Amino acid sequence: MATTTAHIRQDRLRISELDALRGFALLGILLVNALMMAGPYALSGVDDPDASLLGRTVEGLVQTFVAGKFYLLFSFLFGYSFTLQLASAEGDGARPVPRLLRRSLGLFVLGALHAVLLYVGDILMTYAVFALVLVAARNWSPRAARLAAWIVYGCACAFLLLVGALSLLASHAEAAALDAELASGFPALAADYRGDAASVVRANLGQLPDALLGAILMGGFVVAAFLLGLYCGKQRFLADVGSRHAAMRRMCLLGVAAGLPGSVFMALTATGPFGPRWALFGQVVGTVTAPALTAAYVCGMLLLMRTARGARITALLAPAGRMALTNYLAQSLVMALVFTGYGLALYDRLGPAAVVLGSLVLYGAQLALSAHLMARFRYGPVEWLLRTVTLARFPGGRTREPAAR
Repeated sequence: MATTTAHIRQDRLRISELDALRGFALLGILLVNALMMAGPYALSGVDDPDASLLGRTVEGLVQTFVAGKFYLLFSFLFGYSFTLQLASAEGDGARPVPRLLRRSLGLFVLGALHAVLLYVGDILMTYAVFALVLVAARNWSPRAARLAAWIVYGCACAFLLLVGALSLLASHAEAAALDAELASGFPALAADYRGDAASVVRANLGQLPDALLGAILMGGFVVAAFLLGLYCGKQRFLADVGSRHAAMRRMCLLGVAAGLPGSVFMALTATGPFGPRWALFGQVVGTVTAPALTAAYVCGMLLLMRTARGARITALLAPAGRMALTNYLAQSLVMALVFTGYGLALYDRLGPAAVVLGSLVLYGAQLALSAHLMARFRYGPVEWLLRTVTLARFPGGRTREPAAR
């Protein structure tokens, strides 16, 4: 009986930490998406001639500590949660593959609507497609999943580094001319986003091919994070955090040492003195080293959550993580109402500092609202819808008990 109780407590702790990590990831995703939805220059690698020192500093900080890190955190958590979905199907006596395929289809439809109507930089379609890799790998051993993650990551790094190195063959004049050509289309893009609903959809559709190409290029890193999450889920990593303190502290230090220099270099090439010729190479270096900083964030947050203060942070973040999909889509809806012709049409009219400040206010509101809703309901509204599609039946909805995964 004591053993059973201990396992129940471990599972609840694991779920709470998993949800808190999702809630933490929501902040990073919001900061990046808000800057990208606010105007054409932010995080694009194209220099904004009207940017202020404050704006460049804020964008540089987001480039350094946020961009490219938090979508990997979400990807890792997606892979980890996949093992819990498998266990849930097994506990229900259901075949897992049909459930998982329905879930992927539901995510893809939500992502397509999100990309066309709200934000072209949607990640849900990418997750839905690459989740098929997890379905295929569901019976792999932990060792096989970890090895596959390293192989995929290595191949993705080699390809991007080759592309980045080739970009350095261009002269500064050629790179500047390319940036000028890209910037020449920004006024028309701003006009579309400030126009009516039809012009907003047209602008999203026009950018969709580039967004899909970017998703393909980043696909290797998503798959690697999926597989690493699968490995950690099979190893019950979050259930055994207490026995890994020393290793996780080392991972924090190594992650910062390996990841932070690459992120700083990426920020300097994007907003600093290097010039346009170095922008793509800097982006590649930042992308390749981002997983190290992401790993440091994960380990650092898990260690923090084991402290008394960290327990309060966990309680603050976990409700938002329990309804992360609803919050993710709600962020895009609010930002679309602020920046596009759906509402205030402030596209390319606010500086990065104002955008980041507004994002922090929105995130605080989401934390408060999520706590209110999760005290009364088991699922957020979009989670309930996706779970209905996944199970092919209506799930239970109202309870004050922790949600099972």
